[in-house]
Amino acid sequence: MATARRISLKTPADVRRALNRVANMVLNGEIDTKRANTIIFACNSILGAIRTDEQQKKIDELEELLNEQVG
Repeated sequence: MATARRISLKTPADVRRALNRVANMVLNGEIDTKRANTIIFACNSILGAIRTDEQQKKIDELEELLNEQVG
């Protein structure tokens, strides 16, 4: 049985590194394209979630600043 591998995808930089690794693995014939596409899809989904979280954090900060000014 193959050893389980894990990729850290907590930041946009992590996603960028993972995509770079996957691209190089495909070019070197180390991973099949179906598996690579699955990883790329997951990276894109995670990146979208990270962006949404960052936008929500900024909105929350702006609301807090606005409430301080109004109230």
